[in-house]
Amino acid sequence: MLTEDLRAAAEAQGIQKFVVGAVIHDDDQVLLVTRSLEDDFLPGLEEVPSGGVDAGESLQQALERELEEEVGFAPATIDRGFLAEFDYRSRSGRMTRQFTVSVPLAGRAVKLSEEHTSSRWIQAREVDSSRATPETQQVLRRWFRWHAS
Repeated sequence: MLTEDLRAAAEAQGIQKFVVGAVIHDDDQVLLVTRSLEDDFLPGLEEVPSGGVDAGESLQQALERELEEEVGFAPATIDRGFLAEFDYRSRSGRMTRQFTVSVPLAGRAVKLSEEHTSSRWIQAREVDSSRATPETQQVLRRWFRWHAS
């Protein structure tokens, strides 16, 4: 699902940095994690588990590493048919594209990293009241529509 064709197309559009993330879901709920208040970038913000792609890493490798770090498990499977992306300017000023996929919880326990202080499960009606960025809220609305179809 996270093919290197995505990176090549984005680089051709001037994107300089990449982030991968996952809408982790269990039934009709999705997981949001809350950034630490000590974080120097968007403290206290709710987000889907996500993180930057390191040099020499494929998008898929980055997703596996980031989920392992942030929630304690790598994706056993990625749902086919859902891929969301959005662009933003990073803290360093580089144009960044985030690719977000859908990952079932599959009975695993969430173990947060130190960069997140809490987590919660939300349903579709709670997206607009979340403390997520407008871009992440849009990804979540899209996921809930996709999941319901």
